[in-house]
This record gives sequence, C-alpha cells and structure tokens, in this order.
Amino acid sequence: MKKILTGFILAGSLLTSAYAQNISTKSEKMRTADEYTFSLSEKVNRTKVSFKNRYGITISGDLYAPKNSKSNLSAIAISGPYGAVKEQSSGLYANQMAERGFVALAFDPSFTGESGGEPRNISSSDINTEDFSAAVDYLGLQKNVDRNKIGIIGICGFGGFALNVTAVDKRIKAVVTTSMYDIPRAASKGYFDKMTEEERTKILEQMSQQRWKDAETGTPAYGDNELGKTNENSPQFVKEYYDYYKTNRGFHPRSINSNGAWATTNGFSVMNMPILTYLKEISPRPMLLIAGANAHSRYFSEDIYKAAAEPKELMIVPDAVHVDLYDNLTKIPFEKITTFFQTYLK
Repeated sequence: MKKILTGFILAGSLLTSAYAQNISTKSEKMRTADEYTFSLSEKVNRTKVSFKNRYGITISGDLYAPKNSKSNLSAIAISGPYGAVKEQSSGLYANQMAERGFVALAFDPSFTGESGGEPRNISSSDINTEDFSAAVDYLGLQKNVDRNKIGIIGICGFGGFALNVTAVDKRIKAVVTTSMYDIPRAASKGYFDKMTEEERTKILEQMSQQRWKDAETGTPAYGDNELGKTNENSPQFVKEYYDYYKTNRGFHPRSINSNGAWATTNGFSVMNMPILTYLKEISPRPMLLIAGANAHSRYFSEDIYKAAAEPKELMIVPDAVHVDLYDNLTKIPFEKITTFFQTYLK
C-alpha cells in the first residue's frame, strides 16, 4: 500500500518509498530560505510581489523585468515543477526570459512556498489552475505590460495545469510546457496508466480513513521526505530527482521535494478531478510541448500532442532527462521558447 500511495502523491516530482529501503543517505541542506538556485542576470531586475487568486489566497511571486525596459512588453507567467518553489526552476526560467526582453512572473502555487493557503503542502486541480489565471491578472495590471500579449510556461506538473488554464482562460495567447506531467492522470491511474481499480480503491480508502485522524487532531498528517533515502538501487529517474532537489544544485529549504512532504491526503482533489478534458479548446492558440528524449515523463507530452488540436508543436530534446529541463542551460531550448513567444505574443 505504501508503495502505491507514495508513488501517486509525489508523482509529478519524485517516486519515493517504493524504492527506499535500508538506506542511510542524508539530505544535503545547502542554502538559506532567501537564496536562489541560480544567479540573477545583470540585465534583469527582480522584485518580490504578491497578489490574490479568486479564492482569496495570497500568492507570492518574483517579477523579473529587463532593465531599462520600455512599455507594452509581452509577459509570461511561470510555475513548477510540482513540489518546487519560485527560487528554483521557475525563477531560472523567468530570469532567462526577462533577459530576452519579456516581463516574467515566477510564483509559488497556493499552499506551498511563501504563498498562502492552509493546510500546507497540498495541491488542487482547480486551485492550482486558478493560480495561473491570478498570475495573468497581476501581469495584465502592470503599466509596462501589454495585457493582450501574455503567455505562460508550466514546468513538470504545472505543465498540466498550464494547459488546463489555457483551455479556459482566453486571455492567454500561447502556452509552453517543459517535462510536462498530468498530475491527476498520474495520481489516479499510475505511471503509464497501470494502476488497477483495486489499487485505486485501496488508496482512496486509506486516504478516507486518514481524514478521520486529521479531523480528530485538527492538523493534517505528513509523510517523510523519502527522496533523501535514495540509494544505488533506486530507479535512475529517482536518482535524477535526488541530484536536483537534495544537492546544492537545486536544494531549497522551502521546496516540498527538498525539505518537506505532501500531506498524506493530498490526492483527494487530484485523483478525482481530472484536467485537460477541454484540451482541444486551446486552439486556435498555439502550444509548444518540450520533453527530454530520455525522460521517464516523455509519454505525457507525446500523448497531449496527439490529443491536442492545431496549432501545436512537440520538441524532443536529444540526450535529455526529465530534470535536465529544470535547470540545464545547455539543454533547455530557450532560443526556441523565445522565438515561439515572439511569434505568437503580438
């Protein structure tokens, strides 16, 4: 049971205790809460901002803008990976896009990082979709932004939420995903849709019983950060997650995957509320799906590409794994992303 439950709760970021037995590896805490996993470009200004989503939750973000920028700029809202914070990959993306002339907003999703929402460390098919729309609200109110030229980037699990919000929020003119995960699909069906109905029922039964315990104590239960138990016998993609989240490369103390754990009832929303039902309604606005050739998650992007309406593009990055598209500047195709947005945000 623990194997199944842990696997789907952390599906968008890591697969944990299913492979973590008799392990002594310790996590590596490398930086403080105020530090970033990348260096700010000398061409970019970064400003801490906050705004509320439609549910009244305060979202914390970093606004990146080119120095000496003019008005009527294109803007991009960015979030992900699933279980990460804005000081990690989404901030790196925002920094790069601002260097290329865009206003870019990296934000912590509701219930995580510096954003509001209680209880902590939960996700929601609805609310995390809404977080993107709230970011678009904020960008469209900035004096140097043309609100008719706003796009979004979703990384990992927030790639799925980015596609979902683009389908419903017609203000979004173009969408890019990298290392995309459909979290509700992974949570409800398992990797490659191999979860059986019996396994799903057991997971839901366990979470249902946990709710009694949480109600009695008044606080949600959390598991351990099992990624720190990764060892040489773990699957390769789990080792790759460890290399990003648990070492100086990408560790951040506010990141769930680096230094915390999802609530054990996290799956209640994502298991029962699928996204991407209206994927085809993104058209005629364009999407660009980017995945690593060697990524375990590649099939998510490929399946979305097959199901989506035109205009659409699938880019497979040679010799890249899932986490390469988090921070590897030699692998992330920023020039392609830039050209895509320059073409369609006009």
